[in-house]
Amino acid sequence: MNPLPRPAPGAATAPARTAATPITAALVRGAAELERTRHGLLPHRLPAAARAQCADGQLAMAESQPSGVRLAFRTRATAVELDTLPTKRVHAGVPRPDGVYDLLVDGRLTAQGSARGGNTLVVDPADRSTELRPGPPATVRFAGLPGVDKDVEVWLPHDETTELVALRTDAPVEPLPDSGRPVWLHHGSSISQGSTTASPTGTWPAVAAALGGADLVNLGLGGSALLDPFTARALRDTPADFVSLKVGVNVVNLDLMRRRAFGPALHGFLDTIREGRPDVPLLVVSPILCPVHEHTPGPTALDPASLAAGRPAFRAAGDPREVPAGKLTLAVVREELARVVRERSAADPHLHHLDGLALYGPADEAALPLPDNLHPDAAAHRLIGERFARIAFGAGGPFAARPRLAG
Repeated sequence: MNPLPRPAPGAATAPARTAATPITAALVRGAAELERTRHGLLPHRLPAAARAQCADGQLAMAESQPSGVRLAFRTRATAVELDTLPTKRVHAGVPRPDGVYDLLVDGRLTAQGSARGGNTLVVDPADRSTELRPGPPATVRFAGLPGVDKDVEVWLPHDETTELVALRTDAPVEPLPDSGRPVWLHHGSSISQGSTTASPTGTWPAVAAALGGADLVNLGLGGSALLDPFTARALRDTPADFVSLKVGVNVVNLDLMRRRAFGPALHGFLDTIREGRPDVPLLVVSPILCPVHEHTPGPTALDPASLAAGRPAFRAAGDPREVPAGKLTLAVVREELARVVRERSAADPHLHHLDGLALYGPADEAALPLPDNLHPDAAAHRLIGERFARIAFGAGGPFAARPRLAG
């Protein structure tokens, strides 16, 4: 896809007269909750009960970054303005582009923009300490839209915490009616959240949802797909027609558990989901190829030389000699995931398994290498999304057409 123009905030030769529309839950899709702040509304992808059970800063940042969250409304407006207060996370001394807002009109990506103000959370790579530098809200403006009734979606940046301050348009808006599309609930790591892809509709789950005709709820949590019980309960309690889990890489990244613990933890995670969704198609996806961790356990560490060069990259810091004693690698994780699904599927005909190497494997790594040794780039995200849509939503796939259940 060719790059789309990104209107500068406030840019327009003859601004239309706009009126404010209160931002309510009826206009927001893909979020678990909206928290009232002194600036506006902060979308959360985990409910408050889950957030209260873990004080980890990485999880707090990831779940408040609104991957898959969008404003959705019907309008004749030709101009749309959105005031937000973003919080941008950067490594000290390493520049990072502003997050991207994708504007879709009747399902088609029409324009992109960025909010150039906001807060900055500066991370010191040496000791992981942080400094929050406050900044003002910013405006993203889209103009020149067709003056006819249309469905409009503004997808929020997948990698910037974003408080919604105000919405203005030059014609009334109303919430989109129920599309009738099935709801697909997906949980995974930063790869599922969208790390290193270019825009929110370019994450592989967004690509797959568009091709599969599904409404996406993305619970991809950077660094936090760790089989946490509170995440399982959030998945259990979220209405969905299809559920998928892409787990394993973060457990290796953090060197979080051993083989003895991983299988039972996965069983417990699946048990919790099945308490509330006993018959929903549930697809367990193993990790895509990541050469640094295929046979070398975690933890994962930033490569100091890459930071000095301004291009952060990761390396495996574990010792392969410890694998026989139970340390996890991606190869071991894939074995365990396949085993657990195989054991359970005899009593659970709606449980399915997908080898992540079918989405991105050795031949793909040669053509589209992971730029930071861990995350796929925009082209690889699209490839993964296209393959997932074909496998999961295509004929004979676990998410192929079936009566809608969500509600």
